[in-house]
Amino acid sequence: MTSVVLREMRWWDLPPVLALERSLFPDDAWSEGMFWSELAHCRGPRRSRRYLVAEDADGRLAGYGGLAAGGGTGDIQTIAAAPDRWGSGVGSRLLAELLSAATGFGCREVLLEVRVDNLRAQRLYRRFGFEPIGFRRGYYQPGNVDALVMRRADPADEQGTTIHG
Repeated sequence: MTSVVLREMRWWDLPPVLALERSLFPDDAWSEGMFWSELAHCRGPRRSRRYLVAEDADGRLAGYGGLAAGGGTGDIQTIAAAPDRWGSGVGSRLLAELLSAATGFGCREVLLEVRVDNLRAQRLYRRFGFEPIGFRRGYYQPGNVDALVMRRADPADEQGTTIHG
């Protein structure tokens, strides 16, 4: 697999981001409006979000991710890699950059939700020091699937973080 370049997500990235979003999360995909709302908070002196895309050398979308920050807490809002990039380190690179952004925002902890049946993603988060702290019952609709809430206490702490790829 070729390497990827991470860069800030911009409005012109939304068509491929939405296509990947809908293919990966057909039942609970984010809308275009949700992404626009998040991107509106990514720039300017009061910015509180960091959204990234991962691109192949040919400019093809390999993944994306986003973080919201406020009150000393970061929240990984979304993170996804194209299926043909699973296991290549795209998710790890995105997550590492989002944790770096959380540190830049002054976050003392980072939270995320992940489907209880998404074991691949849970393994990634555990490698980065996230620990389960609870559940959100019926969080993902339709299907009434629970979310596992995970927390990393210090996004700046590199100990125990293993990045592959």
